Amino acid sequence: MCLMAKMLFYMKNRVVSSILYSFACIFLISTNYNKGVNFNLTAKYGGFSTTPYQHKGCPSSTCEGVDELKSLMETGNLGCAVLGPTCTYASFQIVDAEQGLKLRTPILSAGSFGLSCDYTLNLQRLLPPARKISDFFIHFWKDDNKFKPDWKTAYVYKKQTNTEDYGNFSETQRIELNALLHIDYYNLTKFYGTVKFDQRVFGVFEYGERGSLRYVLNDKISYPEETFMDWEFKISVMYDIAKGMSYLHASDIQVHGRLKSTNCVVDNRMVVKITDFGCNTFLSPDRDLWTAPEHLRKQGTSQKGDVYSFAIIAQEIVLRKCTFYTERCSDQAEKLSRVIKSYFRPDLNFETASENEAEVYMLIKSCWDEDPEKRPDFKKVENFLGKIISKIHNQENESYMDNMIRRLQMYSRNLEHLVEERTALYKAERDRADRLNFMLLPGPVVRSLKETGVVEPELYEEVTIYFSDIVGFTTLCQYSTPMEVVDMLNDIYGGFDSIVDHHDVYKVETIGDAYMVASGLPKRNGNRHAVDICRMALDILAFMGTFQLRHLPGIPLWIRIGVHSGPCAAGVVGIKMPRYCLFGDTVNIASRMESTGHPLRIHVSQPTIDILQRTDCRFEYEIRGETSLKDKGTETTYWLTGEVGEDYNLPTPPTTENFHRLQQDLANMILSCLERRCRGSVRRKKLIPCQKTQDEDKDQESEVESESDHPEYLHLATVDNTLSTFL
Repeated sequence: MCLMAKMLFYMKNRVVSSILYSFACIFLISTNYNKGVNFNLTAKYGGFSTTPYQHKGCPSSTCEGVDELKSLMETGNLGCAVLGPTCTYASFQIVDAEQGLKLRTPILSAGSFGLSCDYTLNLQRLLPPARKISDFFIHFWKDDNKFKPDWKTAYVYKKQTNTEDYGNFSETQRIELNALLHIDYYNLTKFYGTVKFDQRVFGVFEYGERGSLRYVLNDKISYPEETFMDWEFKISVMYDIAKGMSYLHASDIQVHGRLKSTNCVVDNRMVVKITDFGCNTFLSPDRDLWTAPEHLRKQGTSQKGDVYSFAIIAQEIVLRKCTFYTERCSDQAEKLSRVIKSYFRPDLNFETASENEAEVYMLIKSCWDEDPEKRPDFKKVENFLGKIISKIHNQENESYMDNMIRRLQMYSRNLEHLVEERTALYKAERDRADRLNFMLLPGPVVRSLKETGVVEPELYEEVTIYFSDIVGFTTLCQYSTPMEVVDMLNDIYGGFDSIVDHHDVYKVETIGDAYMVASGLPKRNGNRHAVDICRMALDILAFMGTFQLRHLPGIPLWIRIGVHSGPCAAGVVGIKMPRYCLFGDTVNIASRMESTGHPLRIHVSQPTIDILQRTDCRFEYEIRGETSLKDKGTETTYWLTGEVGEDYNLPTPPTTENFHRLQQDLANMILSCLERRCRGSVRRKKLIPCQKTQDEDKDQESEVESESDHPEYLHLATVDNTLSTFL
């Protein structure tokens, strides 16, 4: 029987909102309903209509593919079958026949098959360009179908030939797929057709927006037990499945064969729909925890096997635990083995069950009976669950509408609770990010970045910059493990950071053993920048006088400090890891003040001394004399030694004569310390803990003697009484 029809395809232009273009094509279909469907398409182009058409209700601002369709039309490579309006509101899931029709992320959405509206994910994204598609079989239908507004648009891209057979299925498969197209029930997902490309077959089913039932059961945050997944709702979920399976068993499909919680999807109205039914000629039956024992022993499908699968799903719903949950066994392979060999079923707690729960437990137990003939059919299961739901409503003396309103109120309260929780988590995370940003960048800079997204570079007329580094750091690293070096720097910089927090200064950066601090930026503070930096430097030097290395106790640690004042430019550099950087000669001179200084000395430039003299603070300093600074010539510099009225307990620095021997003496001291530690560790392994021998006494005396052999200038710190720290 031949059928010729003329249909319109509407598309919105990307520039002109709500303007749709249409074209028409004529096709020829041959069909035999009793034997399935097979058809050939012969495309005759009828031209693009330039008449604008307002498609009411379409939310799309643009439709894709107009230029592509025009080019296909001009080369004669397009055959099309259009079933209703292009812009639709349905969502679908894609199902892969080779992988067992697993639930997937939707790749078909608002729009037609092959073209989409609003840039939503679409099958076209998965396919190669239209000219390269060899076959794209979309739909089956019988000769008495009428075009309805809610039918979906389908396209068939063609090769160079004018006609091509797209029904490459066997007779049995075509009959089965055609029967699927006529399944239309509230608790079954709608089957829209198949897609063949790249030697694979895809089935297109209605999409469940909330995902599979297994996903909903696992998500205890969005669907809490107390307010949402209560007993009544669990019964209604089982009732939806029973109704869908009852209809399916009475249809031409007759059996599901792959019923499981992952093949039950939930739509946006919390209605459970069964998917992945039919297609038994394409797919082999599953062998998993939902499979009935008789089908595990001998492969096959049956209606009683579906009832067993329903019982396993019902146990998942009741307990909201893993599939086939039992405390006696946790391994899936072992569970399957025990089910095959003997009667082995999941756990049901009858002891704590209420009257209604006990009734449902008995139903579940009868549904997974070892004897398939003793299992009830789905019509009985549906009637039983329907009576329980009616009983619950009668006990609560509320109508169905009252129940729905109550459930919506519970859901609303749960959503409000979730919003509050997520908002609190968001605020906590935002505060944590802010704290981290304020640690990495100055406060005004962070606020400017948050408000405007940019930080303008700024010139500061007068700031004071501090540099310090560890003398002999390379030697210390040579005799230390990487972790010991990291621990040492963490201990040192942890002390420095706590001192910095007590002064109006900004820590710029640390690079290895170098520590850089500035004052007077980004917040200007008059002449106080020199005072704050000098006081901080004295505090740091006093801290180093009492600092002990954990892995080298008794070994002194020296630092050099340089301070200089002058103009400076500052700004944020970088996008991925932005840094607040300082630029100008003031930075270079401060660095050279540190590098030309001496251990345990604060080397201060003339500009810094001049600023200090303009303040009310009285600092103590000594003239070092003329110092050669690289690229700057000779400058008069000073040693900062303290502040009048303040006792910093500064360590005694080495003399100039001893300065040149420090590196070698430090290496010898470290080697001596390591040798003593090695001898002590070997002795401790041989002796009983807490036991003391005469040899130990001699070793202790020798250690004291070895310490007294250290150079006299290495007794660095001279502080009060018992707090004295020296070698």
